[in-house]
Amino acid sequence: MKLTDTLLRAAPKVLLHDHLDGGLRPQTIIDIARQTRYEGLPTSHPGELAEWFFRGANRGSLPEYLEGFKHTIAVMQTEEALERVAYEMMEDMHHDEVIYVETRFAPMFHTARGLHWEEIVSAVLRGLERGKREFRVAFGLIICGMRNMKLSLEMAELAVDFRDRGVVGFDLAGEEGGYPPKRHVDAFHYVQRENFSITIHAGEAFGKESIWQAIQWCGAHRIGHATRLVEDMALTDGRVVKLGTLAQYVLDKRIPLEICMSSNVHTGAVPSLQAHPFGIYFKEKFRVTLNTDNRLMSNTSMTKEFSAAVKHFGLGLHDLEKITINSMKSAFIPYDARCRIIYDVIKPGYQRLLKREAKN
Repeated sequence: MKLTDTLLRAAPKVLLHDHLDGGLRPQTIIDIARQTRYEGLPTSHPGELAEWFFRGANRGSLPEYLEGFKHTIAVMQTEEALERVAYEMMEDMHHDEVIYVETRFAPMFHTARGLHWEEIVSAVLRGLERGKREFRVAFGLIICGMRNMKLSLEMAELAVDFRDRGVVGFDLAGEEGGYPPKRHVDAFHYVQRENFSITIHAGEAFGKESIWQAIQWCGAHRIGHATRLVEDMALTDGRVVKLGTLAQYVLDKRIPLEICMSSNVHTGAVPSLQAHPFGIYFKEKFRVTLNTDNRLMSNTSMTKEFSAAVKHFGLGLHDLEKITINSMKSAFIPYDARCRIIYDVIKPGYQRLLKREAKN
């Protein structure tokens, strides 16, 4: 049976790598810009604005991809706006059958109108909690430090301060070139001492050394993107004949890879979906997860990412179930909660879909 978008949309999904400021609805951006008198938008037509973001992001360069964020961040400067964006994200997850989502953002970008970091995080958590109650989507919030800023320790401390209120981990994001993760090692050592969770953007726009530093210097429990890990593999005719020590370590230690296929094409990390190393990682049994990264900028959803994996790498329902379970295993919430979602939601959901597939 052909895996249609309708069937793929019905599949339970787990999303671990999604940026809150990269997934706003175009109409919401226009509404908040009007309310807050922000006049920087290129258009006030939602369809044209969506196209503007996608066109701007799809230029094959990470720095150019990131340019659109000045507008989304500009309208996320009040508690009301932050709460609305977080709530709507949860509603969008519900419509895409995402049952658990970890969204991330950098609070230091939302102080232009005088908000303090604690107020910013609290507003986002209010929106997420309201969305959880109404749409029955579980969530975790990840606080980001930025590679090119010296506030990573403060952001790490902020993340730990909110650990009992919905924050589940700490991340380092931003442009990789010239900003190695080991410069932020104090922040990561603090998070480790606090028995907290770490994910790091690495190996997207810079080589395997970035991934090595993220794991061995900074203690990353997951790697965001890891597109360049393939550089530590010897390939013949698209098949792995030998793994380097880093790739072998990642495989052996089951370090989850937060794969964002569409985004990687748009930033130029890979030339095309077909050329994405996801297929190699999956075949070699790395713990891969599928993710959206920035839904607005890349005009994507988890259903679209599933569809791309099916189309370009021949995945079936059993494969998508395995990836979804891997994602849930890799989430930054307690073990018991992860198990409950796997056995009470994911497995029964896929069983229903597999029965429907068998009937057809």
